[in-house]
Amino acid sequence: MKALCIGVAALLLFSFASRKTTEVPIYNIPGFSVKAAVSLADSAKFDVLYDNLDLEGLALSREAFHRAVLGFLTLQISGAVRNADVLSIVDFSLPSTQKRLFVIDMLNGRLLFNTFVAHGRNSGQLMATRFSNRTNSLMSSLGFYLTGDPFIGSHGYSLQLQGMERGWNDHAFQRRIIMHPADYVSEQHIQQWGVLGRSEGCPAIPEELDTAIIDQIKGGSCLFLYAPDKKYARRAVAPLG
Repeated sequence: MKALCIGVAALLLFSFASRKTTEVPIYNIPGFSVKAAVSLADSAKFDVLYDNLDLEGLALSREAFHRAVLGFLTLQISGAVRNADVLSIVDFSLPSTQKRLFVIDMLNGRLLFNTFVAHGRNSGQLMATRFSNRTNSLMSSLGFYLTGDPFIGSHGYSLQLQGMERGWNDHAFQRRIIMHPADYVSEQHIQQWGVLGRSEGCPAIPEELDTAIIDQIKGGSCLFLYAPDKKYARRAVAPLG
């Protein structure tokens, strides 16, 4: 795998800023002072990173990757991202028995983590197919999040998450949706039960990786929870008015 000598995100942002775009299918993420138009053609430039990291071989959906990059850039251009070093993607098009959390070093073109992550118990069993922003739904919420500060909670070393999409995940704080470790997020649980354990809507991660992952993505980085959900897909690429 080739090491990328410069920040791929910075390179793409320079390319975007240096030209005018006529295609503007962009993420409708409310609450930003800047409405940034990022075209699908821009995200295609990241195919080199997708291929160099063999993300297809690891089963990360190319669509999930492209949508994650578009949202990451929109948030970054808007000034919302404080930690632009990493981009985290959860691909719920994969079953819970596959490693579907991807943490990518966007400055150096490296895959930092690829591991298991849980979905909400009411989102499905093997596959996450139902999603909700409602309190007490016990479902996962799709969309873009910004990471906050780590803290020690009832689950141990955990990470605050801020949902950035109104109507899709903006109730994350009220729902106490956080990233936290769980003993049911393990190969042993899969071997015993045939599926990964499920959370109350949180993207729970393996206990042995909690500190390493949380310390890497804390402090305002972008986290994207993806699924091939038609309603969300129409929302995600709606042009800003």
